[in-house]
Amino acid sequence: MCGIVGYIGEQNACPILVDGLKRLEYRGYDSAGVAVLNGNGIDVRKSVGKLKALETALENCWPKGGLGVGHTRWATHGRPSDENAHPHSDCTGKITVVHNGIIENYVQLKARLIEEGHQFKSETDTEVAAHLIESHYKGDLAEAIRTAAKEIEGSFALVVIAQEEPDKIVAARRHSPLVIGVGEGENFLASDVSAFLKYTRDVIYADDDNVVTITRNNIKITDLDGNPLDKKPRQVDWDAAMAERGGYEHFMLKEIHEQPRALRETMRGRLSLEKDCVELPGINLTDDEIRGIDRIIMIACGTAYHASMAGKYAIEHLCRIPVEVDVASELRYRDPIIDEHTLGIVISQSGETLDTIVGLHEAKSKGAKVIAITNVVGSMAARDSDGVLYTYAGPEIAVASTKAYTTQLMTLYLIALYFAQVRGTLEPERARQLREALWELPRRAEIILDDYRDVIAAAERYYCFNGFLYMARGINLASALEGALKVKEISYMHAEGYAAGEMKHGPIAMIDPTFATIAVTVKSATYDKMLSNIREVKARSGEVIAIANPHDETIKDYADRIITIPETEEIFSPVLVALPLQLMAYFVAHSRGPAIDQPRNLAKTVTVE
Repeated sequence: MCGIVGYIGEQNACPILVDGLKRLEYRGYDSAGVAVLNGNGIDVRKSVGKLKALETALENCWPKGGLGVGHTRWATHGRPSDENAHPHSDCTGKITVVHNGIIENYVQLKARLIEEGHQFKSETDTEVAAHLIESHYKGDLAEAIRTAAKEIEGSFALVVIAQEEPDKIVAARRHSPLVIGVGEGENFLASDVSAFLKYTRDVIYADDDNVVTITRNNIKITDLDGNPLDKKPRQVDWDAAMAERGGYEHFMLKEIHEQPRALRETMRGRLSLEKDCVELPGINLTDDEIRGIDRIIMIACGTAYHASMAGKYAIEHLCRIPVEVDVASELRYRDPIIDEHTLGIVISQSGETLDTIVGLHEAKSKGAKVIAITNVVGSMAARDSDGVLYTYAGPEIAVASTKAYTTQLMTLYLIALYFAQVRGTLEPERARQLREALWELPRRAEIILDDYRDVIAAAERYYCFNGFLYMARGINLASALEGALKVKEISYMHAEGYAAGEMKHGPIAMIDPTFATIAVTVKSATYDKMLSNIREVKARSGEVIAIANPHDETIKDYADRIITIPETEEIFSPVLVALPLQLMAYFVAHSRGPAIDQPRNLAKTVTVE
């Protein structure tokens, strides 16, 4: 996610803001900016690129003033550019805003504001907030923000300054982090504590629909109706490095825990239980084009390839369209059969994976329409595709993908439901059931992440084994492959992912008392078959860890250890199965001691063939 810093005090704000933004660089960003209130108004400076570009723009001419806000932007609406960089201002230039999150109803709000005479300078959803606050401003900034927040749908951490009120900063949040740093004669606002940890360790965490007003010597927090809230500071004892990781020991663990939020962000504005439908703005396909698809080819590498495998099951089952999944590095060397009735779907977290980009161009050269699923606005995959669906996972720092994988799955499920909706391949009641189940996934993911002591215990038992066999059937074959990949990536242990029905065709030779098997045995059409495969392992003295649903009494007679996850529709279960498998890999690696966030020989983005 983007980074926010706000400061009010006796010191010059600008150096503090830039220093705070540097401490948030780990979050990933494509542009940066600051706004400082001085005697002449609000001085806004911003630049596309890294903070070094902003510092160059500030060189020898730093804004002076004791109040300001800063921002590093991870693009969601609008390409990375100077115009789209934060901060954003209203028509008068007297109200300036920085924002994290996604304003779902920005199109409707923008249309109304333009009709009222407001003029926009950027492509962002954030600028809508600046003009919306302006439209409600009658001399009380906090009240204007409370009124605006009631109209905004989606997620936001808004931090706002106004020329007419030079002694305060006002902020509001919903579903995006916002923390207050409590100083002496100065106060801070930020996305997380790392931005101001060198100045104070006393913090207050804002909750959803809180509105915060800070002055040099006072902090006031209210709800959206203006009712005061009493929140006491707490002291954090993190060091600077731990603060960047949100208190987690590694970025990977932090990013595992960010998945419920990332899943919600990826759904926002696309899945609506009230409207009883799925909407996919950005896919850039007409209903007739969707009905005319006779084949889909998915192009991806590594973890994204495993997401594609699950996507194949979902789309074929729900939409009755044949789907092929191709390893991107192999696609162009087999002269694939692709024509104008083929839809290509390329999947890449960074949108810059060279093999995937080459596959994208190969599909387009043969006449296919191509849509991209990526996490990075303005990436090559996004630019070169006919349509694009962003995952909104936020920056992923650890090399081993976690939230990128589950948000890719979420996006593929949304595509499957949308295509089924357009093509009429699902009964309305069944479609409604699936939408409701998908909507529930983030909450069920939170249940897993609230307590995973069984995973830690299993990792402590098996980290010294000779290896792991991950086995599953159906859509969770993708989970078995991804679980094995995670262990290999960060613990350097041997691990195999296999279709359980293929066990007797080779892998069963690996089974012995020092080779552990992780079996995905959630509720499914092949549950009884999985039990038989577990019996085969147990007959050869192998130990079995089962990923199962609560209240499954049968599995207790088969597995040595059981890790439970909430029940969901089988087609969506890979999202929930992914979490204990990611945690298992993490804690196995933690026990063995490799560099978890930056494993040997691997890079986050592979830009060579």
